[in-house]
Amino acid sequence: MTKKCTCHSGHTYPECCMPYHEGTFPQSPLLLMRSRYAAYALNLPEYIIDTTHRDNPQYLSDTKQWKREIAQFSQVTNFAGLTILDSGEAGETGSVTFRATLLQSGQDISFTERSLFKKEQGKWMYLSGEIFT
Repeated sequence: MTKKCTCHSGHTYPECCMPYHEGTFPQSPLLLMRSRYAAYALNLPEYIIDTTHRDNPQYLSDTKQWKREIAQFSQVTNFAGLTILDSGEAGETGSVTFRATLLQSGQDISFTERSLFKKEQGKWMYLSGEIFT
């Protein structure tokens, strides 16, 4: 039996986020956001870096250091749930508001975020996020 996707869509990984992780570009901010959540859960730092807009405040030009930071976060975090609260797009911009349920060492570090996305050269990229408690 094929495992459900770690983005919590209810679909299997091969029919959900795997094609994006293997090089197909998500066609909406919502699909990009889900695939990024799954990439964190699966410890795929290259995908996170490749889908982050250069104008993102956390963008690091030192990709080796950035990969280490993402991998460390992914390895110590249990990605327990993802709930989409709102999403939309208008032209070259889009947003997704979601609730990520995360645990680290038994501690709840869940958060709600409104992510902003920008389409650049035909690809959706993660631009920034505003976290709500």
